[in-house]
Amino acid sequence: MITFKEAENNDIQLIRTLAERSWKKAYLDIISLEQVEYMLNKMYSTVEIASHLQNPNYFYFIVNENSTPAGFIGYENHYEPKTTKLHRIYLLEEFKGKGLGKKAIDFLKGKVSTAGDKQIILNVNKNNSAKEIYESQGFTVYNEDIFDIGKGYVMDDYLMKFEL
Repeated sequence: MITFKEAENNDIQLIRTLAERSWKKAYLDIISLEQVEYMLNKMYSTVEIASHLQNPNYFYFIVNENSTPAGFIGYENHYEPKTTKLHRIYLLEEFKGKGLGKKAIDFLKGKVSTAGDKQIILNVNKNNSAKEIYESQGFTVYNEDIFDIGKGYVMDDYLMKFEL
């Protein structure tokens, strides 16, 4: 059974652990270990996640399969007018291919609709196979960009959206 638990401050370390485990599988064929570690330290520090949890429009949900943490999603309602930004969706390697990603995106679509937003946007690395998964769920590429994230590193991403 797949369930979604809204994250609280006591879940920060779990989110950090899930991020580290999933990122190393997802990105080491795309970017260097040094960039992965830099981004994890920057985007998944205890302080960073805690600040997200203080934002009334930012949500993390732990994705569980049979009460076992399998991954998480992080999104921000009203990121832009009538727009939710999916900042993070990661599953542990051993849980991929079981439909959890699709269920997580369906869950997100329901939450976005309830919040009154009309579209979901996200960034995905141009070399990340997740792009095809998003496309299979109705997302389309509307732009691409290169984002300087510091220390000489960049994110070379497709920008995708889904209209509710």
